[in-house]
Amino acid sequence: MTAIIDEVTAWHNRTNGTTAVEALRKNGFDAVYFDSRAEAVDYMLGFVSSGMTVGFGGSMTLVELNMADLVKQKGAQLALELTPADYEDFDALGRTLKKTVQTDLYFTSSNAVTLDGALVNIDGGGNRVTAMMYGPEKVIVAAGINKICRDEAAAWERIRMIAAPKNARRLNMPTPCAETGICVNCKHPARICRLYTVMRCKPFFTDVTVVIIGETLGF
Repeated sequence: MTAIIDEVTAWHNRTNGTTAVEALRKNGFDAVYFDSRAEAVDYMLGFVSSGMTVGFGGSMTLVELNMADLVKQKGAQLALELTPADYEDFDALGRTLKKTVQTDLYFTSSNAVTLDGALVNIDGGGNRVTAMMYGPEKVIVAAGINKICRDEAAAWERIRMIAAPKNARRLNMPTPCAETGICVNCKHPARICRLYTVMRCKPFFTDVTVVIIGETLGF
C-alpha cells in the first residue's frame, strides 16, 4: 500500500508541477521541474561560480536545501549573512538588506505559484519582492510542490492560512497570527504582511528561473 501511495503522490506532484512550469514558460519565465531536491540543487548550483556575489531572500525552502553553505563552497561571496542581532534594529536591518538587491545572482522562494503561471507573494520590508522583480543579474525562485495553488484566490488563501502565520511565528513576531495560526488582517505595528505582489509575467529587465521541486519544502 505504501508503494501505491508513493507512486500516486509522485504522479500528482509531477502533473501539477509540470502544469505550473508550462504556464510559467508561456508567461515568459524560464521554468523547470525536478522530482527531487537533490536534482534541483545540482541544477541551481550550476548558476553559481567562484567570485560572484549572491543574495538570498528570506526562505525556509533555501534553508532546507542548505543553499547558502553550498554556494559558499563553490567560492561565491554572500552579499550578507544576517545574525539574530541584526533584527534588533529594523532601520539598520533595512539598510543592510539593500545590499542584496544588486547582486550577480539572487536566490529566493515564492509564497505561492499558481497553475496558470503566476508568482504570488507577501513581504514586510520589500527587499525580497523587489529583488525578484528588478536588480540582480539573475534570479532563481525555488518552490516546493506545496506552494502550487489552483489560482490567485487560492494562493492568497494559502498565504493567509499557512505562509504568513508560520513566518510570523518563526520570526517571533508579536502579531495575532503568530498565536492564532491564521491571518486576521491585523493592524499590529509588527505586521509582516505589508506588500502584496503578483508576477503574472516575467519582468522586462530581470532574468528569472523558477525551479519547482516535487517535495514539500518551506512554508
